[in-house]
Amino acid sequence: MDDLPESLSERATLLQQIMIARATGGDADDAAFRFLRNEFMSDIGLQALLPPFVRTSRDLSQFWGYIGQHSGTYKERRSHIWEGFRSLLDHLEGRHRAPPDQSVGEALSSFDTEGAHAAWQKALARRHTDPDGAVTAARSLLETVCKGILERQSLTYPDDADLPKLYQLTAESLNLAPSQHTEDTFKAILGSCQQVVNRLGNLRNKIGDAHGQGARPIKPAPRHAALAVNLAGTMATFLVETWAARTSS
Repeated sequence: MDDLPESLSERATLLQQIMIARATGGDADDAAFRFLRNEFMSDIGLQALLPPFVRTSRDLSQFWGYIGQHSGTYKERRSHIWEGFRSLLDHLEGRHRAPPDQSVGEALSSFDTEGAHAAWQKALARRHTDPDGAVTAARSLLETVCKGILERQSLTYPDDADLPKLYQLTAESLNLAPSQHTEDTFKAILGSCQQVVNRLGNLRNKIGDAHGQGARPIKPAPRHAALAVNLAGTMATFLVETWAARTSS
């Protein structure tokens, strides 16, 4: 469709506006909706950031069935749609983005677009709006990278292996285990890397959204989630670049 905006952020905004128009009794272009929805759904990283009501509505008729039951007033419908698009638009407009984000994304995209890169995009998007989910996504990122590197080397791992075990196997395969080195500085640095990964696993078990919590749950703040995501991104990039260097040599 030639008359659509060029930038993804403007296209996402147009998709939002089309849905608001349909939800509030205005004119809405169903063909444009289906085109834009398919475009975002075809990108694994962006698909995860779409509001659930976009992912489950293949056309505006299906969306109308949803929004009519969910919200009674036009004001409530607008607010619901605006909030649903917040993560996608924040991501596309670069809000909360730090300088290393792009370099990590490029490294992971070259390694595994549908797995590692998609997990990274999900972690970034949730860093400030869904800290619990961001912590879970950070661990999933490292698990995905470790499994991908082991599989590319035709190495097996237990089906029930947790993150510390996956990292241990991956580090040993890349000669990154502290026990594989004799120089004290290298041993200390690699040992610290291992501790970071282990603590990220513990953090996800304590405050991530993958497990139920008691009557007084521990809730991470956005700064805690940002720390977890940034550490996971740094470690994932280190593993991917080490694997790439060993493969090329």
